[in-house]
Amino acid sequence: MKMELELAITVFFLLSFLTIASGEVYIVHVEGEPVVSYNGGVDGFSATAIDITQEMDITSESVTSYALHLINKHNSLLESLFEVGTYEKLYSYSHLINGFAVDISSEQAEVLRGASGVKYVEKDMKIKKLTTHTPQFLGLPTGVWPTGGGFDKAGEDIVIGFVDSGIYPQHPSFSAHNSEPYGLLPRYRGKCEVDPETQRNFCNGKIIGAQHFAKAAIAAGAFNPSIDFPSPLDGDGHGSHTAAIAAGNNGIPVRMHGYEFGRASGMAPRARIAVYKVLYRLFGGYVSDVVAAIEQAVLDGVDILNLSIGPNSPPTTTRSTFLNPFDAALLSAVKAGVFVAQAAGNGGPFPKTLVSFSPWITTVAAAIDDRRYKNFLTLGNGKTLPGLGLSPATHGNKTFDIVCANDVMLDSSLMKYNPSDCQRPELLNRNKVQGNILLCGYSFNFVSGTASIKKVSETAKSLGAAGFIVAAENSYPGTKFDPVPVDTPGILISDVRKTQELIDYYNASTRRDWAGRPTSFQATASIANGLSPILHISAPQVALFSSRGPDVKDFSFQDADVLKPDLLAPGNLIWAAWAPNGTDEANYLGEGFAMISGTSMAAPHIAGIAALIKQNNPHWSPSAIKSALMTTASTLDRGGRPILAQQYSSTGIMTFVQATPFDYGSGAVDPKAALDPGLVLDSTYEDYIKFLCSVPGADPQEISNITNSQCNSTRIHPADLNTPSITISRLQGTQTVKRRVTNIADTETYIMTAKMAREIALEVNPPAMTVLSGASRDITATLTVRSVTGEYSFGEIVMKGDKGHRVRIPVVAMGYRSY
Repeated sequence: MKMELELAITVFFLLSFLTIASGEVYIVHVEGEPVVSYNGGVDGFSATAIDITQEMDITSESVTSYALHLINKHNSLLESLFEVGTYEKLYSYSHLINGFAVDISSEQAEVLRGASGVKYVEKDMKIKKLTTHTPQFLGLPTGVWPTGGGFDKAGEDIVIGFVDSGIYPQHPSFSAHNSEPYGLLPRYRGKCEVDPETQRNFCNGKIIGAQHFAKAAIAAGAFNPSIDFPSPLDGDGHGSHTAAIAAGNNGIPVRMHGYEFGRASGMAPRARIAVYKVLYRLFGGYVSDVVAAIEQAVLDGVDILNLSIGPNSPPTTTRSTFLNPFDAALLSAVKAGVFVAQAAGNGGPFPKTLVSFSPWITTVAAAIDDRRYKNFLTLGNGKTLPGLGLSPATHGNKTFDIVCANDVMLDSSLMKYNPSDCQRPELLNRNKVQGNILLCGYSFNFVSGTASIKKVSETAKSLGAAGFIVAAENSYPGTKFDPVPVDTPGILISDVRKTQELIDYYNASTRRDWAGRPTSFQATASIANGLSPILHISAPQVALFSSRGPDVKDFSFQDADVLKPDLLAPGNLIWAAWAPNGTDEANYLGEGFAMISGTSMAAPHIAGIAALIKQNNPHWSPSAIKSALMTTASTLDRGGRPILAQQYSSTGIMTFVQATPFDYGSGAVDPKAALDPGLVLDSTYEDYIKFLCSVPGADPQEISNITNSQCNSTRIHPADLNTPSITISRLQGTQTVKRRVTNIADTETYIMTAKMAREIALEVNPPAMTVLSGASRDITATLTVRSVTGEYSFGEIVMKGDKGHRVRIPVVAMGYRSY
């Protein structure tokens, strides 16, 4: 029956491909306001626009009739231009943007570009994923959860939408059985798809919505239904992991190989999960599917959107990075009151590697928290080599002979399989490996994903080895060494210099015959117990892989007057739920939990914390929540020292440097402080439009085409946007910017201080002010170039209140000469 169902699904998709002339997917913007910003003017259709304090009622007659009107116009436009069967409309976008995604030829795309009523046509582009102890590290159990009624109420009735690779609904992190029953949530209107194989519903009260979007992937010919699952089921692992970080149940035992690695919890363990699957195993995803998912999530009524995904590069089809379809849809989502957290990207530690650009999005960098898994190898010559090994120790206090994989091959003709990887036990001589420590090489196959530490462990175990060593002889670009939990004693030596010490000792201790074949192995070693973590006060630190600023405003990588990333959150070695059929990480195939790293893991920390803030302050706007998170963030580690960032030295060795706002934005998130920020800096949708119009080189027509908003004649600077940071990429002479703060606490008097690197003078006014409860006050920051260095200078404005609040605004500027 299963085979028949799979065959039927495959035939259906093949027929789908054959009925339409194979072309490419394009996103088309057409004239007319989308629902979220339609103020009336079309005969027979009343206004549907909302402001940021309202909630859209998508069931109202005005909304449904106007949305249908737009969809009909999309259909009519296509029917008037092309013959039926020569195109396929994949999606109509009517609520956040007015347009559609269509599968057509490049010639048809040119026809569309010249058609009346068409404002913009762009080719679809791919997106990619930007791939526990952290609640305690962030102080949630004692500092935050009690304010919301404890962990069993933390995030109650807040819906977090995950635009990702789906979910594994049977995981205990998403179970509704061992908690208080979840009540109905009528304001959430999402649907729950049924698994086509099991016929089981994906929802259970905890998971409140589950849908998948793949029309663009199918049209592009990238979708394989037998591999990619035409359902919300997570075939990758990534989506389950991110959902569990933000909203997984509290106190779930993390067990692997008979060991328990603590108990996992989401940041908001009582929040509801809404799944919008757009990522697939082999190819990632497509923007037009993502935009459809974002629109559906907003219509369904999510409060928070988590996007651990991003474009492969800045968009080439729009003049501004801020106007790509992805960010344009998110601008309308923010207008509809949805807070958006997005991963910064994993292109670090190099500058301008961000894939999250816009000021209405909260862009999250990845931190290393205070938990580190270390281990060491003791050699028979007395030397101790540090490494990574989340494993038990070798037996007793004994040492064991080391045998190199290349020296214990069964047949030298099998070298084509690279036996040094230790991925194929059948290539190695069991009699020589048994009872010894197997030495394997860390080849490029580990970087590409075709080899794994897990497989080395399985090889060693199947051959009866006492343990294994994986030694890196070369430093490959993009290599990210993580400890992998295994049940066989094992260690990864990641330092090339230490590997050389190991090899020198092995070669000096191994006797060989005239042909170089080993006759006896006399190098010995023992592997220590690496199962217990070590806690460091030098945390958080910015992870090496985390993408860095400055932000860019166009495809030519010109600097933007926007600080990115916005925040730093834990994103390194994060334990969370995993889909047993997930293929994203070879080391966790078949497992229920995984410990992985990436800004993908950092973003859901912020999404979950934002849910806690939203629970306490249900009427706060997304920009107010973002402000609360940013102005209370810390630039110091647990030891009270400036946060450090992992970086490469001039010789290519990983080292540490003092972090800057281009590494961590405002700093490391402080959830307790963010719940009570004192002052917030709020921005409206109109403010964001003014910002877009103020960007140097901005095309007013392009802005109008994509946002359906007009630029007025008032000229402002992008740095005038009321964000909780100030960035000026080309400061000439003196420039003054204004910020408006709103008091969301009791009346309080604030003392203002400003400091800046000596190349630029920074003055803030007024020097002190009293802000009444609920009132707003303006402050000004004046920056003056003292000397031109060609590099950015960093500073801050700090407002200290007499009732204990502390509000910090980072300041970033580069001085230019005035001519």
